[in-house]
Amino acid sequence: MYVNLTSSRVRYAETDQMGYVYYGNYPQFFEIGRVEALRALGISYKKMEEEGIMLPVLKLEIKYVAPAKYDELLEIKTEIREMPNTRITFHHEIRNEKGDLLTLGMVQLVFVRIADKKPCAAPDYIKEALGSHIE
Repeated sequence: MYVNLTSSRVRYAETDQMGYVYYGNYPQFFEIGRVEALRALGISYKKMEEEGIMLPVLKLEIKYVAPAKYDELLEIKTEIREMPNTRITFHHEIRNEKGDLLTLGMVQLVFVRIADKKPCAAPDYIKEALGSHIE
């Protein structure tokens, strides 16, 4: 299993009138975790797109446990538990500075060739980067 930790501070614009993160903003925190997890492996979304592959979201699941609040520093834990094929699945946990669990999430994306919009296999360099982390 591959695990990456990154952080993000809750900005005022991400909150609702109660000072809590608006529920629709959590997928953006998942995206931060996902992009930074790949970046830590040496994989760039931008490079992948330049090479003709995009990653649209296929499935999104969120379980809200407790609210994140304005100006909290959030820790975003991102896990890749299985080797990608035509799909890659990211599991997320968001915790506050006290370590309290706030949100659980899962995002599944599909590798798609930009040229013909057809699903394709994960690039070899992604499998190679994950090879030492996933059995």
